[in-house]
Amino acid sequence: MALAQEADEISSKPTAVRRLFDAHSVVTMLLCILFAIMYLDRVNISAAAASLKTGFGLNNTEMGLVFSAFSWAYLGSVIFGGWGARQYGAKLTLILCVLIVGIGTIATGLAGGLLSLFLARLAVGMGEGPAFPAATQAMRNWYPPDRFGYIQGITHSASRLGAAITPPLVAAVVLWSGWRSAFIVCGVAALLWCVVWWIVFRDDPREHPGVRSTSIASLTVSVPDRRARIPFWLITRRMASVTLVMFAYGWTYWVFVSWLPLYFVNQHHTDLKSSALLTSALFFAGLVGNTVGGVVSDRILKATGRNRRARCSVILVSLLGAAILITPTMFFDDLRIVVPLLAGAMFFLELTIAPMYAIPMDISKEYAGLGSAYVIMGVGLSGIVSPVVLGWLLDLSGNWNIPFATGVGILLAGAAAIPWLRPDIPLATDIAANARDSRAST
Repeated sequence: MALAQEADEISSKPTAVRRLFDAHSVVTMLLCILFAIMYLDRVNISAAAASLKTGFGLNNTEMGLVFSAFSWAYLGSVIFGGWGARQYGAKLTLILCVLIVGIGTIATGLAGGLLSLFLARLAVGMGEGPAFPAATQAMRNWYPPDRFGYIQGITHSASRLGAAITPPLVAAVVLWSGWRSAFIVCGVAALLWCVVWWIVFRDDPREHPGVRSTSIASLTVSVPDRRARIPFWLITRRMASVTLVMFAYGWTYWVFVSWLPLYFVNQHHTDLKSSALLTSALFFAGLVGNTVGGVVSDRILKATGRNRRARCSVILVSLLGAAILITPTMFFDDLRIVVPLLAGAMFFLELTIAPMYAIPMDISKEYAGLGSAYVIMGVGLSGIVSPVVLGWLLDLSGNWNIPFATGVGILLAGAAAIPWLRPDIPLATDIAANARDSRAST
């Protein structure tokens, strides 16, 4: 009996190992690493901002311009991620995107002034913009509907892990060998990811030798189709409200991403190391919020069967919770009070992400990636406006509470727009109605 039990235990170990390293687990891990690298290469500019300002003699308005360069290209290129994934597949699209991000990040480390900094950050934004829609299409093919919130939550948590480790990592490299080395290290990490993704990933999970047949049964796969006619106008009309709500989220998000290290230095008189650690702590709170938002949204969906309630209720709590917790930070100077409040605000703010990215996955399998581009557009638009406007206001007033005050007002406006979100209506319904109207008119 003992020998039989021991044999069973031994035979079960390879199964456990296979489950840990099966195709879905490896793809999940690679997507998480991708999102972490994207945010590593996005946030490193704010972590090195003090060194850049000193080295190139930049003021806050010029620094805001450098911050916004990313978002100009990010917004301008985002639609190509969903289009590319639909036409050519997420595998090829993501490799091209991440190559551009890696090269742009390395170029940031080689910059010689304001213009070259701006151009390098344009390149990073150009690569990152299409990456997330392409990744969303990959998720839509590889995961069942009741896991949409989870996979969006865990990958975006990984992105916030990248954001959380970036400030102390960049600060350490800056102190050790200068700010240029920090960007080169981050860029090389992106290039290495491309190699592994090319070897491992398949656009159609049914063609992957490591995918279990039980996993395939619950998937609805959309394969790349270069001849597909994409209903851009219908997608735009359906996703406009999503873009609006994400603009409200993005305004405060960019305050955290772009200005937090300088906020701690100027408002609370911390040094570079301390501001990096404090910023990192807040991003860890956001990391938790991303996963919680996805898990809670999926559980509401399972309990009620109602997409709209599952997504919109979490988003409403997110925006209102962030606004409530940010407000008192403008009335306290004690970091023992301010930091927990900002951490809580970051947690609530990031609850938004998973349900918002799940909405285009809910409404369409063919155009999930393209739909997610409209989610990103809201963040991109706010990323263009927010850093420049806030940099100008900071130079004008010297008041470091202004970023948070504007954020609270815009978060409340975003909460008011939530009733227009409709994840419960498939895009196919709009396509069919449009086809009927076209036939009727002829």
